[in-house]
Amino acid sequence: MIKKLLIGNLLLFLFLFGTGYTQNWDDPNFDRIPLELLRQSQILHSSKEIQIVTSPEGYDNIFLGVDFAEPHMSMNPLNILQHFTAFNINATHYTMNGLDWFSNNPNLPSPAGDPVTAYDSIGNLYYMNMTGSTIIGCYVVKSTDNGQSWFPPVFAISGNDKNWIACDQTGGPYANYVYCTMTAGSGYGSFSRSTNFGTTFQATFSPNTQNLPGMMVCVGPRVGPGTDIPGGVVYVVTNYGSTFTPYYYFYKSTDGGLTFNLSSNQQFAGYVGTAVNNRHSVENMRTRPYPFIAADNSYGPYRGRLYLIYADNDPPGNGNKPDVFCRYSTDQGVTWSTRVRINDDANPQANHQWFPAIWCDKETGRLYVKWLDTRNCPTSDSCDVYASYSDNGGVSFVANQRITTRHFKIDCSTCGGGGTPRYLGDYDAITSNSKTSLMVWTDYRAGNFGSYVAWFPDFAMTTRTIDSIMLNNDSAFAVIKVPGSKLYNDIVRFTAAVDTAPATGSISLSFVNGKDSITTIPDSVTLRIKTTGTVTPGQHTIYVDATGSNGTPVHRRNIDVYINASPVSIGTNREGFCYYEVNGIQHNTRKTFIFNNGSSVNIKAISPRVLGGTQYVYTNWSNNGDTAQTITITEPLILTAFYKTQFKLTIVSSIGNTFGGGIFYDSAVAFTFGVNSRIYSTGGQTYQFRGWTGAGTGAYTSPDSSGTDSVITHIMHNAIVETARWQNITGITNISTEIPKEYKLSQNYPNPFNPVTRIRFDLPFKKLVKINVYDITGKEVTCLVNNFLEPGTYEVMLNAAGLPSGVYFYKMSTDNYTSIKKLILIK
Repeated sequence: MIKKLLIGNLLLFLFLFGTGYTQNWDDPNFDRIPLELLRQSQILHSSKEIQIVTSPEGYDNIFLGVDFAEPHMSMNPLNILQHFTAFNINATHYTMNGLDWFSNNPNLPSPAGDPVTAYDSIGNLYYMNMTGSTIIGCYVVKSTDNGQSWFPPVFAISGNDKNWIACDQTGGPYANYVYCTMTAGSGYGSFSRSTNFGTTFQATFSPNTQNLPGMMVCVGPRVGPGTDIPGGVVYVVTNYGSTFTPYYYFYKSTDGGLTFNLSSNQQFAGYVGTAVNNRHSVENMRTRPYPFIAADNSYGPYRGRLYLIYADNDPPGNGNKPDVFCRYSTDQGVTWSTRVRINDDANPQANHQWFPAIWCDKETGRLYVKWLDTRNCPTSDSCDVYASYSDNGGVSFVANQRITTRHFKIDCSTCGGGGTPRYLGDYDAITSNSKTSLMVWTDYRAGNFGSYVAWFPDFAMTTRTIDSIMLNNDSAFAVIKVPGSKLYNDIVRFTAAVDTAPATGSISLSFVNGKDSITTIPDSVTLRIKTTGTVTPGQHTIYVDATGSNGTPVHRRNIDVYINASPVSIGTNREGFCYYEVNGIQHNTRKTFIFNNGSSVNIKAISPRVLGGTQYVYTNWSNNGDTAQTITITEPLILTAFYKTQFKLTIVSSIGNTFGGGIFYDSAVAFTFGVNSRIYSTGGQTYQFRGWTGAGTGAYTSPDSSGTDSVITHIMHNAIVETARWQNITGITNISTEIPKEYKLSQNYPNPFNPVTRIRFDLPFKKLVKINVYDITGKEVTCLVNNFLEPGTYEVMLNAAGLPSGVYFYKMSTDNYTSIKKLILIK
């Protein structure tokens, strides 16, 4: 399956990009994916197993995998457990029960991103995606089973950037109409509609006030004196003007999107964050003050109210920090209320709040808003997802709630987004039912485009098992607690089930005292787990689900019980490096094994383990057993094989007169190495030890060339190499035994020379003689003599084959004589 997907994506990539692009894909007036990232996304898509990421307090973020940012989400109004979300470029996820998520991407012609979704009132799902190697518009695909299968795609609208979609979910005269918007280019926008459940689309409106991304559409009732038409108004907002002083133009249609009239134009938004390359930027994340609109379709007191949510710097101006604001209109967009700041942090000018998404619940009229927020980060470079809602028509909002279980760095350099400011997605989404909402966002906490969802309002859920080890005809108890909530005030109901019934015997579940729900928070229930008869030994998982009164939110916790069996956790203190055996099978990571009680298990530590210059040597098991041992299982065990770390000393020597090399030594423990003799003769040649040159962190290097450090005591924290330096002293020739009357250093001959010359010197007494050669900077380049010599006349040869041309000096020194002469090397 993976191979087929990769081949399909590769063919798609070649089709899309083989002939090149004519559009400027990083034009600041468009909110497309940067071209190089679009290319990558067609080939590279990493998905991971669904994971529930639970905070220490018991709140869940649901990790769907790694996609390519920019998600949108919709809920089936006929089944509020069914949700569908789509990420760039064409990465979809759906759930049928609010817990388990699956993927089934439709086949779209040349998908180019900006996925948006909508449900109609009878359970048809519509998924919209841009198309074309140079974007020419959008296709829409329909599903009648929440994305488990798809109808063929239908071309829905023409344009070149930032599309949106909405459905009429009412029972009015335009019920189940599908409405689409898109930036068309040259200052125009596009609007189209489908009146036949997405079979065909017709373009009906092309406003000339749309040159910035952010053309949106929503549906509301037409209410007035003696008038109440469900779905009677289709609203369109366009985004027009310059990047940092945009105007919002509000249009309305009262005939199902056939014709439109302008209600008003407003200049509400300005800078969002900082201007970078003619884009809005928050901590190097590109963004924009999109005009998000929603209408109240409920039959509550604010029915028909039109809402606008956007981000804007406060105070205004480039480089300040943005807040999220709400305005509302009670006359179909003609006039608007004063703005209401939604974020309630104590010092909003010190924090970024931006990237909003909205949904107005059609049953209750509750207006939900989610956004990104840096209030928990003093440096403002990391953020959380926050959310709130208004139950009084946008006049005020309830206390903000943190949704993410962990904040994340905004400027994610490893996520794969490019450009300056960086592309990290342009929007996300939230949807709701009468009790709660489900939101979706792109999360960078792991250094990638993580796809996450979470409920709000929500409750926390924790479990504590009193005794998870059971026998036949036994009972165990688990406490399931709701320790807190995020503005959740409904009932919580609990159900429990066994993953797989045992082959023999039975496992029954019941809540103590019949209490399987709570009405106040915090509170808890207790689950009794009972075995009857001879139950098949092994591990059994108990699923405990907690739901609200309408089935949402929904959370699950797994409780593992061991019946006539015990878990045994086995590993090493060198995870991933050292191996151990369990019943003859090797492992190098900690694993939990389930063994029947009374069974015998053979375990063994494998030693030594050599990895390059590092060696791991077994020392002991945590139960003080032998290297290889047999244990009888009677209870849960945690066993660890301990290894010490050793590092290898490598000695390199041309003479081979060394000791201590080629051995692994304990880390941070002193050891000794060296040469056996400072003077060593072999093959008619005599050599004198001159010191060590070390390689590797913490290696030893001699401070000089005296060679007195022939034996060294050292410690290692990693593998090192020590090279012994030797000098051939056979080249010193005694050319006369006659004792000179005085010291004398003669001029070298020949001079200039290339590359060999000879140096003669007279020594009237037995002395330690040194003759060193220096370059013109005074740096020693070689030592010719460093020996005790008898009185006489000597000659030593200098071979300068390894030196560059130039002027050099050679110096003879004893304890009471020094002489320096110049020599010239010409090559």
